[in-house]
Amino acid sequence: MLLHNSHLSLRMLADEVNIGKDTVRKIVVEDLRKQKICSHFVPHFLTPEQKDRRITACRDLIVTADSDPDFFKKTVTGDETWCFAYNPTTKRQSAAWVGETLTRPKKLRFQKSHVKTMLVIFFDWQGVIHKEFVLEGDTINAVYYKGVMERLLNRIRCVRPGMCESGDWFLLHDNTPSHNTTIIKQFLAQ
Repeated sequence: MLLHNSHLSLRMLADEVNIGKDTVRKIVVEDLRKQKICSHFVPHFLTPEQKDRRITACRDLIVTADSDPDFFKKTVTGDETWCFAYNPTTKRQSAAWVGETLTRPKKLRFQKSHVKTMLVIFFDWQGVIHKEFVLEGDTINAVYYKGVMERLLNRIRCVRPGMCESGDWFLLHDNTPSHNTTIIKQFLAQ
């Protein structure tokens, strides 16, 4: 039964074969040496073609890094992430002394706040070069991201003038649709 459906509970197995739950547990855990574990969540599955493209890109990066020992010092990378507004105290931080007659303090488990802001950040081996929060109501589309790229370039001119003068640096960002539009490709080509 477990070969056909590994998600069955001990209770379901016991009911199906009409034996006690403790006996089923002994058979499954001790005799078959099975343990029930939760699934690991992943953001999405990749197709074989997507996996092949990633492998090719990684191999190209390895070849480039091997041929230029300063490759990583010339790389500027960045991404976007959500920043949630919440009180991040841990269970330990919320500990309190209480008397014999008082009840134990309670703390809710982590809950994401409804208040959130998108952070766009770029950095190199020396640290953060540019960061900005996306204003509420704005969306990171091609036009917005082109503005981010322009501000990043201006910031590099200010904080990493040597990079700009030599022009010998790389931008590494992901494949988000707003990063992959014609407007952005044209801007980066210039």
